[in-house]
Amino acid sequence: MSKRYGRREVLKGMSAACAAYLLPGQNGAGAESLRVAGQEVEIQIGKVSEHTFRLSVVPVKDGRAMAIPLDGSLVRTLWGEPIAKLRGAVHAQSIKCGDVAVGIAARPLTFVVSMPSTGKVQQVRVDEDTGVVSFETGDAPLLGLGEGGPQFDRRGSFDSMRSGQGGYELGTHGGRVPIPWLIGTAGWAMFIHHPFGTFDFSGPESKFQPKDPDSALPLDIFFVTAREPARIMAEYARITGHAEMPPLWSLGYQQSHRTLASREEILDEAKTFREKKLPCDVLIYLGTGFCPSGWNTENGSFAWNSRVFPDPKEMLDQLHQENFRAVLHVVILTRTLQGTVHDGCELGRLDDTEASCYWDAHRRDFAMGVDGWWPDEGDPLDLASRLTRNRMYWEGPQIDRPNERPYALHRNGYAGMQRYASFLWSGDVYSTWETLKTHVPNAINTALSGIPYWGTDIGGFVPTKEFTAELYLRWFQFGAFCTLFRCHGRAWKLRLPWGWDTGDPGPTEISNYGGAAVPDASQLHNAQVEPICRKYLELRYRMLPYLYSAVRECTTTGMPVMRALWLHYPEDPVAVARDDEYLWGRDILVAPVCEKEAISRHIYLPRGDWYDFWTGERTEGGREISRDVDLQTIPLYVRAGAILPLGPVKQHTGEKVDRPLSVTVYPGADGSFLLYEDDGKSFDYRKGEWMGIQMDWNDSRRVLRLHLAPDSRILPPLRRSMEIRVAQATHEIVFEGRPVEVTI
Repeated sequence: MSKRYGRREVLKGMSAACAAYLLPGQNGAGAESLRVAGQEVEIQIGKVSEHTFRLSVVPVKDGRAMAIPLDGSLVRTLWGEPIAKLRGAVHAQSIKCGDVAVGIAARPLTFVVSMPSTGKVQQVRVDEDTGVVSFETGDAPLLGLGEGGPQFDRRGSFDSMRSGQGGYELGTHGGRVPIPWLIGTAGWAMFIHHPFGTFDFSGPESKFQPKDPDSALPLDIFFVTAREPARIMAEYARITGHAEMPPLWSLGYQQSHRTLASREEILDEAKTFREKKLPCDVLIYLGTGFCPSGWNTENGSFAWNSRVFPDPKEMLDQLHQENFRAVLHVVILTRTLQGTVHDGCELGRLDDTEASCYWDAHRRDFAMGVDGWWPDEGDPLDLASRLTRNRMYWEGPQIDRPNERPYALHRNGYAGMQRYASFLWSGDVYSTWETLKTHVPNAINTALSGIPYWGTDIGGFVPTKEFTAELYLRWFQFGAFCTLFRCHGRAWKLRLPWGWDTGDPGPTEISNYGGAAVPDASQLHNAQVEPICRKYLELRYRMLPYLYSAVRECTTTGMPVMRALWLHYPEDPVAVARDDEYLWGRDILVAPVCEKEAISRHIYLPRGDWYDFWTGERTEGGREISRDVDLQTIPLYVRAGAILPLGPVKQHTGEKVDRPLSVTVYPGADGSFLLYEDDGKSFDYRKGEWMGIQMDWNDSRRVLRLHLAPDSRILPPLRRSMEIRVAQATHEIVFEGRPVEVTI
């Protein structure tokens, strides 16, 4: 029988092993001062939490360690004094940071990260001449790194981490928002706060390379070790901040427009949504310059285009009466943006490099009743300026509407943008099947990079010969399971749910895009499209109680809404490596159909039992299955133990429908769900004005228990009617804030 060791003995042994492993036969006597990239440096190790430490290599000048520059990505500017500062002749040693031990050697400058439960987790080496950082690639997928770039597993790729639409294969992979947050699915992650650089994952030892040796220092890395993926995501939120709650209406359907013909067209289209009873919350209007006739007079202007908006205040009022929100497209023409909206701007001054002055330009239109903004472009902005813009669109609206959650849809951002409830879309992608396929893993990596509110131009921005009703519908189905559910693109009338049966694609606007094409005329009279769009619009609105609860969970835990299977099945290598499906919240597996004329879809179901959402058929997991699909079906599976709340069909998120909430329990395992609700628009939830109904399912006893979550209260209406469904049984209950048990 093997000897069992206590925690103290393990740590002592590990520490000794680190030292022996790092510097066999070397004691540092007579060694010169440590230098990197030609500069004398100090090593700083700081404890961030039990799972995260901060490793900094900073230049020493005149006997003082240099301060680490800030770019706005960190949620805090101060993290406490380091627990260790090393300079001069550095001897082999091991430093304890929470549950992590960091072994240090001087030449080559090496850091071995270990944990008592797993031993060595990672080894990081810093080249003395160049400042290049090397680390072990490992044999498990590497995920994260922001939106775009080579997908899915980053191993084997080289990533220049170039921001913007010129970053990497725009047509298929979308715009690039590079975030140096790398997740090793074997149980570690690191956020390289400084400097910015490129990644090379082509060999067994990956490399992070600063732009040049002059920018290599200071080096500042937040390193996370945890076996539980949820802990890794929580630590990233600890470093860069938790997401903020967006307004509920931003999770409804958003219809975007391009070239506008007239006042009548704008208002008639809004009426058509309501007359056809196609749910929609948001109407978005592009600016002139990006199209011949948009909402404003020219690119970058805040003056209304009188040809189509002759009376903007009255038109906005009419849209509001129909329960639509109006969002305007804006661009930034400067290459830098600094400060905050609270800095103040001199009267009559227009300096679009100052956030306070630039935001002032928005305020007149905002006062007319504009509900949100669509900040486009910004590729030349540096990282700090991108975050300044994200922040501006969060804090600026609150000057005039202090208790109303703002909305902004960005094309650019950086780590920490979630603190401003920033939405992001993937830019000017092409309408191809390859683009749709690529955007599934793109969605997963974006979500893992701390950006929870994300989507695409449904159908693809640039129409091609592949842009058919089939591609549009498959993309629309995928869009219904993105946090941003929005149609936009050239030939814009085909982005309307009824547009494929009118014969009118709208203005072509394709001349400056290679490979662009207007869809074949045979595609433009397809009566199938509208009812299928209706099906997914109605499903999206029915799922809002589930989705809004998942968004709230994201803001408190750091777990995204669109989830890699790794987040819940880290011990299943097949699930970890799966890049063509994802979890929508905890309980629903989404498998978008990305193949032309598909009649079946291969799906991997992780361990446990799963239920087909459409048929209710129960299937054993831990294996790959094949499911038949028709044009109106995207495969959805709900895990056993799930508690799924569905609301009634609504035409907009604010509609009051006097029908009970449907709560379906999928038996086969114990389960729980926190149903979250607030007013959907204000910050009153921060003051306790929210309701959480905790639902717990005991599978062996067949009992569902409901009670108010701690610190929450019942919100009006004070009597909540619910239909509880388990298999074929249905029970009607009324929840009034007191605990309720339902036995099936």
